[in-house]
Amino acid sequence: MAAPASASASASAADPGTAFKILLSCPDGLPRSRVLVKFDRSFDRIPHPDGALEESISEIWNQSLQQNPSLYSGTKFRYGGNALHYKDGSNHGHEYCVSLHLGLTDYRTFVGTNLNPSWEKFLVPSEDDSVRCQHMSDPLGNGAIVETSDEKIIVLQRSYNVVDFPGYYVFPGGHSEPQEIGIMGHQTDGDFACLTERVSQEMFDGIIREVVEETGVPAISLTDPVFIGVSRREVNVRSTAFFFTKCNIDSSGVNELYSRAQDGYESTKLYAVSVEELQGMRQRMPGCHNGGIALYESMRNAAKKS
Repeated sequence: MAAPASASASASAADPGTAFKILLSCPDGLPRSRVLVKFDRSFDRIPHPDGALEESISEIWNQSLQQNPSLYSGTKFRYGGNALHYKDGSNHGHEYCVSLHLGLTDYRTFVGTNLNPSWEKFLVPSEDDSVRCQHMSDPLGNGAIVETSDEKIIVLQRSYNVVDFPGYYVFPGGHSEPQEIGIMGHQTDGDFACLTERVSQEMFDGIIREVVEETGVPAISLTDPVFIGVSRREVNVRSTAFFFTKCNIDSSGVNELYSRAQDGYESTKLYAVSVEELQGMRQRMPGCHNGGIALYESMRNAAKKS
């Protein structure tokens, strides 16, 4: 069994936007039964003590609305860290589970903190990543490493219409949505065990939904996803949970499905590439997705050793 890792790993590159940090690596590829969620308001963003900096959130959002009146401040799950649990309380040769710590945030706060030109001022000097980013919105994104039946990896090229990294290569993905399971805010009563179970399930349902929407590949052709870790882009400190799934359709079939499904806004082209070709795309990938390659490599290396 490959051990989980949470040590930092960065990519040095000419483009700072491609640099990343691995927050959690699970080379085994964890099924739904071994990925838990601790959903609590204690993992929500903490307002920054600098009043002027806090006020800039509204200013940035209002400027964004003027440029694009259709923007909507939807609720998102906020990444607040992770913890490992061993089923028998030890860490020697027994199955581990991962607990993802999630709070709530929204798109408005994301634009006003993570995408703020002064985003670095929101960071706290700390070796503890959750403390360092406690004033950031940091909605947890998701990404899928999808392997076709002819062993190609699906990569999308982002549209030049999008604000964040236009034209760059990314894996299919987006965000798990609290609204999908009826969450608009923190509950003060009710069955919390049932609630956290629903959030955990949404992590896995959400990534399949994103793959289907962005590629046109039907859900029935995908294997149950496994969780392989969390990476963070150094620029804007954006966190993304990565999953791996296999598709029983070959690369030409996937391209055909995409040509009928894509809306031409989020992405403009689909590539089905070999592992070697994927390496050549790294210098044009946002850091969070570049980290996804590193997580996939760890999974492949662990599989070779087992």
